[in-house]
Amino acid sequence: MKLDDAYANAAYIPQAAQYPPRWSEAAAAFREAMGARADLGVSYGPSARQAYDLFHSEGPAHGTMVFVHGGYWLKFGRSTWSHFAKGVLARNWNVAMVEYDLCPDVTIAQITRQVATAITSLAARLDGPMTLSGHSAGGHLVARMLAPGMLAPDVAARIQKVAPISPVADLRPLLETSMNADFKMDLAIAAAESPVLQPPPDTPVCIWVGAQERPVFLQQAAALAGAWSVPKVIVPSKHHFDVIDALCDPQSDLVRYLTT
Repeated sequence: MKLDDAYANAAYIPQAAQYPPRWSEAAAAFREAMGARADLGVSYGPSARQAYDLFHSEGPAHGTMVFVHGGYWLKFGRSTWSHFAKGVLARNWNVAMVEYDLCPDVTIAQITRQVATAITSLAARLDGPMTLSGHSAGGHLVARMLAPGMLAPDVAARIQKVAPISPVADLRPLLETSMNADFKMDLAIAAAESPVLQPPPDTPVCIWVGAQERPVFLQQAAALAGAWSVPKVIVPSKHHFDVIDALCDPQSDLVRYLTT
């Protein structure tokens, strides 16, 4: 398909195959070290993948950051990313890692609704403000949470900031990728699921993207920043797989943004 290469990340990242097993190993060690401060596999819906892991801050929590993983809505789950909670936890915020069903078993629109249900479930369980962050397809999903009516007004009012990381903000180009065999989108569906076509939100948003990412991801970030009139941060020397490393550092600009 015409745009398969444009959206191929791993092919342009040195030693790309090493990242997922390294993430999974670090995530497993992190969960074990968290012990009783980890509530694992908390269900928010009827299927096995509709669950989240909740990591509790050591001191009184200032709020909860919800992270939504990527994988082009086709792969990965919450257990790959646990250690990326480190930075936010160190600033005495809870962190929830949300998992969802994958295409082609469900549609992207259904995934969007699942994430909204997960956030609603977390809001009912926990007090205080909430912030949202997600990577790649997860960046799309947290941006979709700002669509009018996606969250109930009382839940939406709790969302203080949103940080999409390398988001897919316009799904229409994906019609020209082989992935659409699993997405099963037409133009109307892709447009309906595209944050760039949503009304600009009132909630503060800052978009993050690596300077060494594929050109389409820089374009996607710019398109969303322009459509919503929100800032974007282009992180020097980072690509699609390591731009999220900032979440492990409590002093990073990204973590500071999400927790202040």
